[in-house]
Amino acid sequence: MLDFMQNENYILPAEWHRQACVQLTWPHENTDWFPYLDDITETFVQIAKAVAHYEPLVIAAKHPDAVRAELEESLSAEEMSNVRIYECDNNDTWARDHAFITLIPTVEGNDIHVGGAAVSAAPTEQGAGGNCIHIGGAAVSAAPTEQAVRDCGKNAVDSCRLLDFRFNGWGEKFAADKDNLINRTLYGRGVFGGERVDYDDFVLEGGSIESDGRGTVLTTSVCLMAPNRNQPMTQAEVEQVLKKRLCARKIVWFDHGQLIGDDTDGHIDTIVRLCPDNTLLYVGCDDENDPQYADLHALEQQLKVATDADGKPYRLLRLPMPDALYDDGDRLPATYANFLIINGAIIVPTYAQEENDARALDLVAEAFPGYDIIGIDSRTIVRQHGSIHCLTMQYPAECLLAK
Repeated sequence: MLDFMQNENYILPAEWHRQACVQLTWPHENTDWFPYLDDITETFVQIAKAVAHYEPLVIAAKHPDAVRAELEESLSAEEMSNVRIYECDNNDTWARDHAFITLIPTVEGNDIHVGGAAVSAAPTEQGAGGNCIHIGGAAVSAAPTEQAVRDCGKNAVDSCRLLDFRFNGWGEKFAADKDNLINRTLYGRGVFGGERVDYDDFVLEGGSIESDGRGTVLTTSVCLMAPNRNQPMTQAEVEQVLKKRLCARKIVWFDHGQLIGDDTDGHIDTIVRLCPDNTLLYVGCDDENDPQYADLHALEQQLKVATDADGKPYRLLRLPMPDALYDDGDRLPATYANFLIINGAIIVPTYAQEENDARALDLVAEAFPGYDIIGIDSRTIVRQHGSIHCLTMQYPAECLLAK
């Protein structure tokens, strides 16, 4: 098993680092989506179209031929050329939590060094669409090609680390046996380049962590210390595991902010998101009569004093709280924080609330200048207590895809 000494030349990249692809795990008749399968399928098609317009999309699907036929009705030929579909059975569709968490070669300054080549991690002044990746002194406008990286003396396919943590259905609330096999299935088929690292001895979900790509990782104590995850470990012991396996210099813990209806016990990606330039987009609440008001206010106070691994404070941008949504009388964990960052665009959940939606989109645009901002109606997704970021997982450019 890899420990810190073996991982020390790696880093968990920020999500705005240039990407090789995004992964989706498609819904089917045996998932919890069955009562509204047509509606959620349409939402998945919208997400797929948005992603495939900007970068490759990998889909794990129980019925790949049916999924391809559905997509061909809505995606252009160019967008479909970016789609790869692989047959995999699944319990559910929350790729963020069952997919690989990927490490890339160590950051020095703002550059990721791959076999001696510096790969720029941050957007240029031209915006995400104009990102330049520097390989051996040459600038290219997209993810590094396999040949370009080889020309630097080392193949990036062999450089990234695909960390395969255990997913146990958010503390054994739901079955996850099939979801836990998806990583091994895709890796066995050569879909992702890199070294698979088996961390089945530790429960960790992708939605429970946020990284700035410089050694700071955000998380929540309410999630990582929740029952049926890694007991009897203490918080200090969990922190040491995170530091070693994610190559982090600092773990920033938040103790508040779990949304009503959140099955995950308080994933960080539902309440606080890291953005470029030490910016945090976070969920706030102005309604003192809202049961979440006190907890979200306490979260805000923690954010105001939080610092990164270099001791720098954060610039805070406060997202609105969507008006309460309910399903059969139960409040749903609607949030604007659960957006997906892709190459050149941000896909943001919306809830058919004109004023709140517009404010949230404006704030995301402020945090990500130069990116296209795409809103997708997520009222069907939130019926299963998640949103767009929860359904997706990005892979960094160093993790080259099979052709």
